Amino acid sequence: MVLSEFLKGKYQEVIYSYLKDHNEQALYQGQKLSRKFIELHISPEEIISFHKLIIMEKGFTAQNVLDSFDILLEVMMGYGLAYREHQSLRIEQFALKHEIEVAAKMQQTLMRTSIPHIDGMDIGAISVPARQMNGDYHHFMKDEKERLGIAIADVIGKGIPAALSMSMIKYAIDSLPENQHSPKVILENLNRVVEQNVDPSMFITMCYGVYDPSLHTFTYASAGHEPGFIYCSEEQKFHDLKARGLLLGIEKKINYVEYMETLSAGDMIILLSDGVTECRTGEGFIERDDLTKMIGQYIHLQAQEIVASIYKDLERLQDFELRDDFTLIILKRTG
Repeated sequence: MVLSEFLKGKYQEVIYSYLKDHNEQALYQGQKLSRKFIELHISPEEIISFHKLIIMEKGFTAQNVLDSFDILLEVMMGYGLAYREHQSLRIEQFALKHEIEVAAKMQQTLMRTSIPHIDGMDIGAISVPARQMNGDYHHFMKDEKERLGIAIADVIGKGIPAALSMSMIKYAIDSLPENQHSPKVILENLNRVVEQNVDPSMFITMCYGVYDPSLHTFTYASAGHEPGFIYCSEEQKFHDLKARGLLLGIEKKINYVEYMETLSAGDMIILLSDGVTECRTGEGFIERDDLTKMIGQYIHLQAQEIVASIYKDLERLQDFELRDDFTLIILKRTG
């Protein structure tokens, strides 16, 4: 009711302005008002009703009534043109939405990965896109010696360009020789691929690690990726995974450095994307200490239950609206 009275008042101002000196500006204002009517879902019948009420309330002369129809005609013509534009945009948006949905399903198929079984290791992973297309990437690979390769990457950006970059990373990894398991070598090979094929405005971070169940070691290298954590069950403390390295594709020739951690029973490796640590609440970003405290609350659970619980908690803190792609992986040594 308040909205109708407001629009009626605006329409009345346009009519009065035109009747005063029959200026072109009033006709132009009528055209603009027609777009506002569409935006606010005011029907043509309601516009005509406004016009009728204004005439009846003010007791216009016969000439005033005739002249007022110039404004009504201008508004209705503008309404028709704006309506056709609006419908055309809706059709285009629907087609684009459908194409993105198809692309998202294709990406899910192309990027699908399964958590392999590794003796003495409990593994949990969750990856949720902020939009339909995921700019995060994670992948598990097990070789003939039961060693587990783990990749986690993040494109600084969203949407289709980020998703295409992630698909390229996935197939670049798949194309590497099977005997190349060194994290530093893998990152150096991927760096050359990214440098040659990705637009300089796109930035990709990545961490690649290998868990050897025979030695209980986790060897890893990082290309500017969000630092993960290691949980020491004996100390009952979390420590940052120390790893440095330039983002992929910044320079053609880069030598990455490998790091190694040895896991005892109950220890955990936590890998993540910045969508986890940059969770924004009403009070600002959560701190890394806050995140480790949250993980500590669920440490008695299975790895998949831990990552799912952390995701639900952080989603709730953000009012169920992810602002960035979210990927969290936990490797928990059980024996």
